Amino acid sequence: MSEKTKNRDQKRPISVHWADINADKIIREKGEKDHYTCASGVTPSGTVHIGNFREIISVELVARALRDKGKKSRFIFSWDEYDVFRKVPKNMPEQELLTTYLRQPITLVPDTTGESENYARRNELAVEAILPAVGVNPEYIYQAKHYRNSEYAQSIRTALEHKEELRAMLDEHRTTPLAENWWPVSVFSNFTNKDTTTVLGWDGEWGVTYRCEETGKEETVDLRETAAVKLPWRIDWPMRWAKEDVDFEPAGKDHHSEGGSFDTAKNTVTVFGGTPPVTFQYDFVRIKGKGGKISSSSGEVVSLYDVLEIYPPEIVRYLFVGTRPNSEFAISFDLDVLKIFEDYDKCERIYYGIQQINEKKKAKESRIYELSQVNEIPEEISYQAPLRHLCNMLQVHNGNIDAVIAAFPDVKESQLARLRVRCQCAWNWVRQYAPEDFQFSLQTEDDELQDLNASMMACVTDLAAEVENLDKYDEKGMAEVIYRIAHDNDVEPSNFFTTAYKVLIGKEKGPRLAGFILTCGKEKIVSILGRYVK
Repeated sequence: MSEKTKNRDQKRPISVHWADINADKIIREKGEKDHYTCASGVTPSGTVHIGNFREIISVELVARALRDKGKKSRFIFSWDEYDVFRKVPKNMPEQELLTTYLRQPITLVPDTTGESENYARRNELAVEAILPAVGVNPEYIYQAKHYRNSEYAQSIRTALEHKEELRAMLDEHRTTPLAENWWPVSVFSNFTNKDTTTVLGWDGEWGVTYRCEETGKEETVDLRETAAVKLPWRIDWPMRWAKEDVDFEPAGKDHHSEGGSFDTAKNTVTVFGGTPPVTFQYDFVRIKGKGGKISSSSGEVVSLYDVLEIYPPEIVRYLFVGTRPNSEFAISFDLDVLKIFEDYDKCERIYYGIQQINEKKKAKESRIYELSQVNEIPEEISYQAPLRHLCNMLQVHNGNIDAVIAAFPDVKESQLARLRVRCQCAWNWVRQYAPEDFQFSLQTEDDELQDLNASMMACVTDLAAEVENLDKYDEKGMAEVIYRIAHDNDVEPSNFFTTAYKVLIGKEKGPRLAGFILTCGKEKIVSILGRYVK
């Protein structure tokens, strides 16, 4: 970061964004500490989707805000991979085989794609590989490893010792009391690996006896040696708050609902000698312009990979940074993509002082820009080629990014990498999601000629002659030429526009004609019009 940027930032208090406000709250409520632990976690029961990412990025932003305040922060991310495999997602191969593993720990389910050692690890690796691209680098905790190594043995015994206390706490938020034979543990059968078991008793120390309901067999296991016993979610979560000394963890509105898991965890954490973390509730993420709802278990998901195909990493972050967590918002794949790029560019211009607004709004937008950056804040503004223009240029050059970049002679070497990513996103969007009337390709020798009457042929001939001197025109000048040609040939301008589009791209509509001709350049336009000029 340049000295100029540092000096500018030092004059602005870092407390204008929701991440900073929550960082202040953590420091205030948890007191001064050597470091603050911010936590997140996901069950890898299916493809991890962009809704899950909202929690992940929210935690990263608060951890970053703590560091910006001069505090040390630790971002831990738990893979809840020792949860039960309850449903086979539709996007997974070999559905029948996977069905045979229902009710087993997710880590025992095979990866039917053959990409990893098990089903859970495949889903985990997909996330771990992509998160650094958006500036998220947590410390991963694998819960199956902890349970299998009996590292939670003492915590499980603590839960058993406080069975009735835990029962009372959970019953406070239940409409019907827990069953008389309820225990604060669940057991995976050593005979079937499934959780279809009944706990029969506890010896007061380390022995838990259970019955496997599928086989009818009974067994006593030692908590210090077994991988079979784990805590149910509503007890497991607060246990880890205490064990990992978690200072901050947000949760979705389902967990934050009255009587939800966060409500019960706030009480049960005391059993393990801990206190509840600072938190906030985040809302759902909707998808606009792409089919399917977000659901890991159904397999109908939009992942971070999907979003990064359309938005550069800093704009992906911007989508979340610029929205309060408790507000539902949509990630767009339709024409709104154009506006989102424009909004980000405006935010960037404000940060670098190119676009002026009042000081209060400037402070807010500048902080949003800072938190949107993947790592270091760039020394200079990016090359802000408008997305609509890029889409047109890419279609003119048939997706050749090098040719498009070459058309911007004023791009600096330091801006090239970001511009290249923007070009790739623009090309992905125009091919996959842009409306049909937004898409085009220039006509070639292989395309059939349009049937033109004498007046239209004269217009096309005159246009070809003017394009020979294209270098002398700007967009306004070329537009005046087009209208003059129509007038001179006694043709309605709208009809000439339609004909010109048919001749150039084989469609009745297209980008603004004058600007489009300039974007294509003399060589390409003359080549197409020359097919009609005798």
